[in-house]
Amino acid sequence: MVVLLTTVAQNLSARHIIGGEITYVCNGNGNYTFTMYVYRDCSSFGADFDEPAIITIYRQDGSSYTLEQNLEVFIFGEINTIPADDNPCLLVPPGVCVEEARYQFDINLPVSSTASYHVVYQRCCRNNTITNIVDPQDAGATYTVELTPEAQQVCNNSPVFNNFPPIVICANEPLVFDHGATDSDGDQLVYEFCNPLLGGGVFGTQENPGDPTECSGVAPNPACPPPFDLVPFLFPDYDALNPMGGAPQVEIDPNTGLITGTPTIQGQFVVGVCVSEFRNGVLLSTVRRDFQFNVTSCEPTVLAQIDYDELINGDAFVINSCGTETVTFDNLSIQEQFIEEFFWEFEIDGQTETFTDWDPTITFPGLGTYQGVLVLNPGLTCGDTADIFVNVFPDIESEFEFEYDTCVAGPVVFTDLSFSDAGPNTITDWEWDFAGVGSSTEQNPSFQFMSPGDLPVSLTVTDINNCVETETQIIPWYPAPAVIIVEPNSFIGCEPMEVFFNNLSFPIDSTYDIVWTFGDGTTSNEISPTHVYEEEGIYDISLEVTSPIGCFASDAWDNWITVRPSPIADFIYSPQEISSFDPTVTFTDQSIEASAWYWDFDNEAFSLETDPVYTFQDTGLQVVTLIVTHESGCQDTMIQLLDVVPRVTYFLPNAFTPNSDDLNDFFLGTGKLEGMTNFELLIWNRWGELVFETRDPTEGWNGQKNNNGVVSPNGVYVCIVRYTGPRGQDFLLKGYATLVR
Repeated sequence: MVVLLTTVAQNLSARHIIGGEITYVCNGNGNYTFTMYVYRDCSSFGADFDEPAIITIYRQDGSSYTLEQNLEVFIFGEINTIPADDNPCLLVPPGVCVEEARYQFDINLPVSSTASYHVVYQRCCRNNTITNIVDPQDAGATYTVELTPEAQQVCNNSPVFNNFPPIVICANEPLVFDHGATDSDGDQLVYEFCNPLLGGGVFGTQENPGDPTECSGVAPNPACPPPFDLVPFLFPDYDALNPMGGAPQVEIDPNTGLITGTPTIQGQFVVGVCVSEFRNGVLLSTVRRDFQFNVTSCEPTVLAQIDYDELINGDAFVINSCGTETVTFDNLSIQEQFIEEFFWEFEIDGQTETFTDWDPTITFPGLGTYQGVLVLNPGLTCGDTADIFVNVFPDIESEFEFEYDTCVAGPVVFTDLSFSDAGPNTITDWEWDFAGVGSSTEQNPSFQFMSPGDLPVSLTVTDINNCVETETQIIPWYPAPAVIIVEPNSFIGCEPMEVFFNNLSFPIDSTYDIVWTFGDGTTSNEISPTHVYEEEGIYDISLEVTSPIGCFASDAWDNWITVRPSPIADFIYSPQEISSFDPTVTFTDQSIEASAWYWDFDNEAFSLETDPVYTFQDTGLQVVTLIVTHESGCQDTMIQLLDVVPRVTYFLPNAFTPNSDDLNDFFLGTGKLEGMTNFELLIWNRWGELVFETRDPTEGWNGQKNNNGVVSPNGVYVCIVRYTGPRGQDFLLKGYATLVR
């Protein structure tokens, strides 16, 4: 089976340091060769390999650590790219891989029977998308190995891991990875999941200024001494012994280093694997590998599958062929571009027969069960096989007949005539579909249709072999209604009277011939018409219905609709031009056949008089409503809009005597001023000098300039008045003011 990687490309796009380990070889007399591997994402942009890397050696005496040496070590050889193709069935997008840098150096460390040497490299930072630890973007790593006194005494060589961890792991699929190591000395090796170590921090980046070489910096120089803090896991979901979460958890065999289990949680997981070597029960060294496992959703791309009738245990396909020995198989295997070879095999009459068509058609010798397989990519690592069972069963036929009175709207009786060659009484299920409006599981049902038409009825039968057959017949059901049912929305009303005749008869549709007679000389062919009676009277109604096949039904209703006489409302008024000066109006009724009157004056007042008189309180459009009632109780309404025009007046005197005798001391206009706006009064002397100006229509001229200046002499003065009326019309008055003292 080939699986397609679906999410890991996004997860690996950060390009951060993702793991590493340190091992050593003893060359004798305190001479050692140390090798450090550092791993990072190789897609996108991010942290580069240090060139050189700062590797620090500490000497440990008891609980005291002394800086022994601080080394600049360059990459040894080329950077190695490890693609995510260790699983031959895993298709990974281009660029998803890991880069490996190898650092190697030789050093002499004086042999000690009491002191250890710690080789340390520290670097920040990890991917911020890591799932299982706290604040991964701030968590750096420490790669270290301890050269114990016991290892120094025997010139020990550390174990070396055999295989590189898988870059991509498929969620919900079994994981089997050999994380074993080789020890050249033949020592006993013990494996376990262990806690990765912290080291370095974010200081020294653009976002977090500071000294990048300090313990909290991105590249401590020198590396900070033991003891080292442990990477904090998101407990309780994850810890060092269960770094990938889930239950049951992924485990490592302590004797072989084999990692097994089924990861169920997708994400990126920091994993620590420690291999400890023992000689004669004495611990010599521990190599710690810190690495990032990527668990993602993988979809199969080579999967053998066919169209089937049943599925056994999720992987065996069953095809039932009823009544025919020839079967055409529908090959639904995916994905064809990865299928290099395929074939079908079936056991037929004791012989194995092979077929190489994509959708083969195979004729089997007779009734029975035949077993076969569909094999994809035989002999290749990424292939798949589908088990197939073909059941050739006896034939089954679905048949039925029906009976009904063609012109009576009663039920249709159906009789099952189906049979199976499997034998009598072998049909087990009947499923009737009555034109989508009803169903039944009886063998011989009856059904009452409510709407006419050419109605498709289907019968599906199933026998003891689960063979299924369907028969569909068209039922031409066009009976006449058994009873004519009509419901008018009103039986008594006033002319003009609108009546909706609701036809509740069934079955009726647009294919039926409908004839209504309304008793006033008019007819209609609608199923449920609306008719307007224009004149008073009592009317007979009849309805005739003829189905498309000639079935007929009718009914009549005498004296069914009563239309009462109605008055006609009408009135006139005077005066025709109404203003705020004369808002009193006389109304004269001109209605026909009215016996009662109700007047409404703009919802302000009402009157029951025949010819009322009303004085309007406001100007503008006024709504006058007259409702008249006939002796029959029918009413009619007339509405008219009357415009009460607002008006203003303004008159200028021709002379005044400003002599302080309280008689005619001011030149002041008079009139009806309500509604006046934009008023302006201007007065000039005979030399064209403006002697008075006001915008207040109630302010007059006292004969002095602007009413408080030089006294004007006797004489004739020119005056102009401008103002705007209530409805926006502009007025201009010109006159003369004669001043006499």
